[in-house]
Amino acid sequence: MYEFRSSIKAIQQLTPGKIVCVGRNYAEHAKELGNDVPSQPVLFMKPKSALCDWASGFSVPNGRGECHHELELAVVITKSLKNANSSECQQAIGGMALALDLTLRQVQSELKQKGLPWELAKAFDGACPVSEWIQPVSDWSSLSLELSVNQQVRQSGNTSQMIWPTLELLSTISQYFTLEPGDIVLTGTPAGVAPLVEGDRVVGQLGQLLTVTGVVSRD
Repeated sequence: MYEFRSSIKAIQQLTPGKIVCVGRNYAEHAKELGNDVPSQPVLFMKPKSALCDWASGFSVPNGRGECHHELELAVVITKSLKNANSSECQQAIGGMALALDLTLRQVQSELKQKGLPWELAKAFDGACPVSEWIQPVSDWSSLSLELSVNQQVRQSGNTSQMIWPTLELLSTISQYFTLEPGDIVLTGTPAGVAPLVEGDRVVGQLGQLLTVTGVVSRD
């Protein structure tokens, strides 16, 4: 069972909740998958059973086609947010981390073609590896994210490239449903998504603030 790995006491006392994800929050990522840039956030969820510890290593499903990495800035909520403004959202963020929105790309493409939900491609067990949690920043406007696989950089982006910045995104989500303590929000992925295979060494960096390394296995 996933537990918050952090020195932040407020987070250690929380029980992980739902994982709210936003699709196409970086224009270049939308373009690389042939998607239109949306006029409002594309939201979907993963269950808490998708959570796992990135640093302990994680698996990709066997026999379900390519499993792509999507590097994301993640935040965890410590206060309930409903119809919240940006200031309230800032006060409710208890920590930040790096996460992977693992995606069965061929499965997702087939579901999209049929107009069906994405859960089979996005919500499987272990579909959300997460780094340790660190103290949140006060300025979310320019945080760099980078993902390397086997020492080759695949994804490199900055929160300044987000269509909906972090606090605006949280505020928008809270207009539709309540964010509760323990909920995790993934804020979108920059361009460069690609398949992972067994044995890959996957390194994520959040500027100079955080580095996490894990090795891929096959379930």
